[in-house]
Amino acid sequence: MHEVPLLMNITIALVVAFLGGVVARRIGLPSIVGYLLAGISIGPFTPGFVGDVETIQQLAELGVIFLMFGVGLHFSFGDLWRVRDIAIPGALIQTGLATLLGFGLTRLWGWPVSAGIVLGLSISVASTVVLLRGLMDNSLLNTSHGQAAVGWLVMEDILSVLILVLMPALASTSGGFDWPSLAITLLKAAGFVAIMMFAGVRLIPWLLDRIAHTRSRELFILAILAVTLGIALGASELFGVSLALGAFVAGAIISRSPLSHQVGADVFAFREAFSVLFFVSVGMLVNPAFLWQNLGNVALVTLLVVAGKLVIVILLGLLFPRPARTFLVVAVGLSQVGEFSFILGQAGVSNQLLSANQYGLILAASLISITVNPFLYKLLPALERTLQRMPGFWKQLQSYKPLPEVNEEQLDGHVVVIGYGRVGEHLVGVLQSLEVPLLAIESDVERVEALNARGVTALFGDAANSEVITHARLERARALVVTISQEDTAALIVAAARDLNPRLPIIARAASVEGVHMLNRMGANHVVHPELEGGLEMVHHALLQLGFPLRQVHEYAEAVRHDRYNIAIDSSEEHRTLHDLLSAAGSIEITWVTLGEASPLAGKTLLEADIRARTGASVVALIRNHRLIPNPKSMSVFQTGDRVGLIGEPEQVEAAQVWISGPPNVEPPA
Repeated sequence: MHEVPLLMNITIALVVAFLGGVVARRIGLPSIVGYLLAGISIGPFTPGFVGDVETIQQLAELGVIFLMFGVGLHFSFGDLWRVRDIAIPGALIQTGLATLLGFGLTRLWGWPVSAGIVLGLSISVASTVVLLRGLMDNSLLNTSHGQAAVGWLVMEDILSVLILVLMPALASTSGGFDWPSLAITLLKAAGFVAIMMFAGVRLIPWLLDRIAHTRSRELFILAILAVTLGIALGASELFGVSLALGAFVAGAIISRSPLSHQVGADVFAFREAFSVLFFVSVGMLVNPAFLWQNLGNVALVTLLVVAGKLVIVILLGLLFPRPARTFLVVAVGLSQVGEFSFILGQAGVSNQLLSANQYGLILAASLISITVNPFLYKLLPALERTLQRMPGFWKQLQSYKPLPEVNEEQLDGHVVVIGYGRVGEHLVGVLQSLEVPLLAIESDVERVEALNARGVTALFGDAANSEVITHARLERARALVVTISQEDTAALIVAAARDLNPRLPIIARAASVEGVHMLNRMGANHVVHPELEGGLEMVHHALLQLGFPLRQVHEYAEAVRHDRYNIAIDSSEEHRTLHDLLSAAGSIEITWVTLGEASPLAGKTLLEADIRARTGASVVALIRNHRLIPNPKSMSVFQTGDRVGLIGEPEQVEAAQVWISGPPNVEPPA
């Protein structure tokens, strides 16, 4: 088909990418799969419309720049440093072994050495987008297992950037390394990075700060684009390094600016749009006929990516003192290849290290591995059970520091807290301060060690497993608090706990309105929905600011909780409490007076003071040492620093104030 204008290519590429992305998401696959298939559909190897490959690939260069800029912008040495003991050596060993396996496979096929190295490197790194999405979808991102996977990926990002720098050195006609070229490339890259780290970290954040003070959103966005594209192009033209390295360094420098979050938000739309074009351009290079003819090779490369990398990471678990589940999560998360593999492969093609058909094998393996990856997370429990059937191997894999055992006989009158996240940590701290005996159950070994370090009795295991929860002695517990956010797991725990102790007070956490009803049906006495609880708390404070009495406001909030957060005012209890609020709104308010050292009340009893007879005002409450004493007895002795609550007519209260403390010392009404 004849070449069509630029606008036509962009429009059709985005339209087919949109359709492919929608279909992929509807069937539960990552959007990248849809974008790649969209590229195949308009590529030169399939019938129908054929896009201009060269034009779209030039636009895709912008996609590479913005992708690498995003990696640099969110690059965190902190994430890497927190898990340095596992991420740095693990990523280095895994990348090296996966590269060797890929290289060995290509030698069996008779590929050139340089092509084999490029394929091995391309399949050794994983997709940042796919990994993060998988961890988030399975509630693993904020666990120690997810943090280890993220740190591992950060190290792979560093290796990928280094590989991109060294890629031109592989382009040797003799099939070996061009050492002088390699040395020059490294010197140029080092010079570029040194200049940017010395001058760029001072100039670029300062420039963005000055532009931000102009209060022009357009200028700020334009400055970001100019800096990103300018540094990427300058790195390529002046230092001879890749556009990708220049964009990565630009992002890493801007990440040090306090405006980095705003930069990320403003560049997000550009990154997404052009990265979509990049994925479409990648798909356009795939020749389905070649892949079909080489189906065996495609299967071998895919097996190496999915199964080979998974086995490598699991075996690495024998070398590090971490829980087996950490390595299982990392292994599943890294069993795919994505955008960095595309970038490395394209660099190989542009440097004539790979042919288009050889690159197609990488793309096919990427497409299949990304499609399969979400389902691997569902197989984690089965994989764990399978490994546990090999006692010797599992014992070695699980050979981290043993946790102290729980003495079940000492558990009596305790509170059981399940989950030691942010909510659980706060609750444990409060119960410890109140010296309430407690037992925590947590499936993360590092959190269990943290609990033990605090002196809290902790049980390691999955509370949804009925075998684990039976060791919590729920029949002798005072209460059970389930703080985990996964509703299905919480429902299993609540149901098992209710069977073990039908009278046990159970407080559970829900993430949705449906979860509130489900947990109530399972036997939870109180179900807390954090988001709706926040809205209810805002209502609580708003009513107090409007002058409604505390007791009636509290009763209304409790009525809403009792009605399972139903915001419609339709229960008789809610109608009654709202009526009480309206009735009480005009009632007499309490005025608080603090007793000074010169107060005539100090040292006297309420009977001796006889405030009502002297002033007409009545004492209804005392606050002493932050403790409320309602309706104090006649023999209660007033002390300096007491806050006395008075009610009465305004002139009576004023007279009482003058008599009690001399000059008026009135605090705002409660």
